[in-house]
Amino acid sequence: MHRSEDRFHTRAGWLDSKHSFSFSRHYDPDNTNHGQLLVLNDDRVAGGTGFETHPHRDMEIVTWVLEGELEHKDSEGNRGLIYPGLAQRMSAGRGIWHSEKNHSHIDEVHFIQMWVVPDTENVDPGYQQLDINDELLAGGLVPIASGRGHDAAISIRQRDAVLWGGRLGPGEAVVVPDAPFAHVFVARGQVEFEQHAPLATGDAARLVTGGSPTLVAGPEGAEILIWQTGPMP
Repeated sequence: MHRSEDRFHTRAGWLDSKHSFSFSRHYDPDNTNHGQLLVLNDDRVAGGTGFETHPHRDMEIVTWVLEGELEHKDSEGNRGLIYPGLAQRMSAGRGIWHSEKNHSHIDEVHFIQMWVVPDTENVDPGYQQLDINDELLAGGLVPIASGRGHDAAISIRQRDAVLWGGRLGPGEAVVVPDAPFAHVFVARGQVEFEQHAPLATGDAARLVTGGSPTLVAGPEGAEILIWQTGPMP
């Protein structure tokens, strides 16, 4: 288990960010990744602010908004307004520059940004976004981003990785997909975790060939994000 309070924490006035893995000035050699997942940042950005234009290379970057709206612009001419239920992916490939700004000048935007390594380096940069709110309303786990060609999911250039999401109602149960590496993150709410202690907002479970345990949402429901990946190359 990796508890919310154990995450690295960055405060920069306009930014309040909690990092599940080593990131920027925060470094722990024993906490750099889980399988092919390198970054899971829980970011809150104040109104009228955001990340100025900066570069990335050879990384699959998936952004999932919990509250508010995030505006994306990049050097390939892509623009997008990301809101809750809209899956977004940027493939950095051989190199891309982008900015991420809070679309509101007043309200905070809260989002989760996740990075996985690609299975092929030095490819053309790419961008995709897709509204999956209808699929989420149906309950259960929904593929948000997939390297395995799932329907109703944005594509990522990592054949071993799938990001699943769920907005679970009170008492709703789901099974964690079996994988060499599975990372369960509670974006909000609480879940009972089979044979483990409960998980609350910001908590994570890192499973290695852990079978398919069951998660059960607490009395107020829960929003969860689950990565299944292979090992680092």
